[in-house]
Amino acid sequence: MQTSRLAAVAPVVAALAACAPADLRTLLLDEITSALDPEPVGEVLGLGRDLRDQGTTMVIATHEMSFARDVADRVCLLDRGRVLEQGPPAELFDSPQDPRTRQFVQRVILAP
Repeated sequence: MQTSRLAAVAPVVAALAACAPADLRTLLLDEITSALDPEPVGEVLGLGRDLRDQGTTMVIATHEMSFARDVADRVCLLDRGRVLEQGPPAELFDSPQDPRTRQFVQRVILAP
């Protein structure tokens, strides 16, 4: 990893490491990529995948929809402070039931 990218990712990794003891079971994460430049985002999301693969339960607030789809067991779509719809990622993203969720998927997920 290049020095500039390492500098951008290091605070996030350090924060996760500081609160992630070896026996960590649950982790709450709020927009872990929001303060990053586009290039280091992948490294941080990779760390999230690694934590999932190690069996860590995570509750994540994110705008990274492809990450949520790939990593989550369950996704909740929030709009104006309320849960519109929740379910397995494939169900929520492929066959949303709520009209607002369908609109979101069409505009954000399926947009070119």
